[in-house]
Amino acid sequence: MIELKGITKTYRTGKVAFQALHGIDLSIAQGEFVAIMGASGSGKSTLMHILGCLDRPDAGSYTFFGQDITVLSDDQLAVLRNHVAGFVFQQFHLLPRVSALENAELPLIYAGKHHLKQRAREKLADVGLAAKALNRPNEMSGGEQQRVAIARSLTNDPIVIFADEPTGNLDTKSQNEILAVLERLNAQGKTVIMVTHEDDVAAHAKRVIRMRDGAIVSDTAAGGGAAAAGAADTPYSLRDYLSPGRRLFGRAHFLDHVRQAFHAVLSHKMRSILSMLGILIGVAAVIAMVALGEGAREAIAQALSSMGTNLLMVRPGSMRLHGVALEAGAVTRFTLADAEAMAKLEHVSRVSPTVRGRGQAVYQNKNWSTTLQGAGVNYAQMKSSVPAVGRFFTEDDVRGRHKVAVIGRTVARELFGDQNPVGETVKINRINVEVIGVLPEKGATGWFDQDDMVVIPVTTAMYRLLGKDYVDSIDVEVEEQTFMDSVEKSLRDLIVKRQRLDPKDEDKFEIRNMEDLQETLKSTTRTMGTLLGFIAAISLLVGGIGIMNIMLVSVTERTREIGLRKAIGARAKDIMHQFLIESVVMTITGGVIGMAIGAAAAVALSRVAGWATRVSAGSIVIAIGFSVAVGLVFGLWPAKKAANLNPIDALRYE
Repeated sequence: MIELKGITKTYRTGKVAFQALHGIDLSIAQGEFVAIMGASGSGKSTLMHILGCLDRPDAGSYTFFGQDITVLSDDQLAVLRNHVAGFVFQQFHLLPRVSALENAELPLIYAGKHHLKQRAREKLADVGLAAKALNRPNEMSGGEQQRVAIARSLTNDPIVIFADEPTGNLDTKSQNEILAVLERLNAQGKTVIMVTHEDDVAAHAKRVIRMRDGAIVSDTAAGGGAAAAGAADTPYSLRDYLSPGRRLFGRAHFLDHVRQAFHAVLSHKMRSILSMLGILIGVAAVIAMVALGEGAREAIAQALSSMGTNLLMVRPGSMRLHGVALEAGAVTRFTLADAEAMAKLEHVSRVSPTVRGRGQAVYQNKNWSTTLQGAGVNYAQMKSSVPAVGRFFTEDDVRGRHKVAVIGRTVARELFGDQNPVGETVKINRINVEVIGVLPEKGATGWFDQDDMVVIPVTTAMYRLLGKDYVDSIDVEVEEQTFMDSVEKSLRDLIVKRQRLDPKDEDKFEIRNMEDLQETLKSTTRTMGTLLGFIAAISLLVGGIGIMNIMLVSVTERTREIGLRKAIGARAKDIMHQFLIESVVMTITGGVIGMAIGAAAAVALSRVAGWATRVSAGSIVIAIGFSVAVGLVFGLWPAKKAANLNPIDALRYE
């Protein structure tokens, strides 16, 4: 079954070299029970590690059922350790936070046979531990823990059992129990290779190999020959286990790794909570900050809609006299006739002349100082001010200078409370005015309350209330945004012509493009939103660094566990996947909790502070996606470090 020729192995510690094996030649038949003896440093453990594919020789050949083991890749050696070999260690190497049954199931996970976990229960029963399948290692004696290790080594029905000082830490009673189990396995046809330094333990073997200074000094048969009774040298092929593509990382493996990752996270609750804290805070900050940005953007969009779209605002300018700026309209004044002329320009859809002033509104025993605004009939559509209650004034109202008004929500609340104001008469600047409608609520912009105003027909405002024969501004709505520049030029030419101005006198009137103002506000909002998101993303980055730090600590703490997993068949890829999944599990869990906290914070800011917030699905997707990315990126280095550990060095780690 096993044949070694000229095997040598040298270990190096810095510049110091130590040759552990010197040209070992050895053959072991299937079904033997072999004890390898020697003093500490004789090379017996090194020889067993090479026999068990845990280590590679520096020189020489090693064939197993005719297969040259020295040319196999690390993954192929892992497959052999999982399917062909079973390991029993002096230190037991049981996972402390899982049950005996879960320890015995470990080899099935890396064989893709987790569905056969009943087999692990059967092996525990074979070693007399059926009643303690759910006990953890700290609830069992040393002998019972070693029997769990033996059950684990048998789960995948291996051909050969490698036992490294299996009774070294046990009392006499437990020692005899373990040796009896090994003898029974050998009697069933299993090949047993045991390392020991005790003669009474070696006496149970059928063949004793003694080593000294890295060389075999004696090889004797005892108690009935080299092979166990009933054992047969049966042909065996490793081709099935070593074929390309075998044991690919598939769905079953992924679910097993997820299960292992969750168990590892839950086994170290405080460490996991501290790890997730950074991601949790980062995601919560992202959700809350983005919600603030989105809310501000919507609030500004709502405010901008009240200003109208595709609007040009024409206002009279002011000139400077001896360096002093005179009031607007001191040189140029627009009239209703100018507004009518502007409405006839190409690509102009609506025009509304406007006058402004202050007025005292009185209703019964209540009065309120408010803004008076005279406007044309197109004002409602142009400024998104179609009354929520009642109606807007008509062309007849404008021509007849009717004493009607549409009031804002603030004025309605101050004068009428909960009463419906439509149809009531309000005295404004001693003129009785009928309320015919209530404007839609628009909110405050800075210090200006857009709901604190009274809108009346422009002619009524000019000739009955404010005593003006000119308008303060003219709003011009353009059919499409693409015509804004051309209409603006046409307006300039028209004003210069009607006012008999010099084309160079640009300070005598001004045309404001509301689209430019809107775009500026939108750009500012986007910039602020990006800034808030960037600041929050820094929290995620810091959280990711915390995850990486904790995972590196975890790799160090679990070095022996990693060595054990590799010894029972885990490939480097399996270890990497497990640690990556653990990292992602923590970041996703922290991300989900952070998402809930961030959403709650956004709602609290909206209700308590009155800030506009909006939690969007996009921000949630981005935050969770970023959490996964953080887990993958910052978990990669620790995972790679764990995957690259040498199984022997890991098992010996103190």
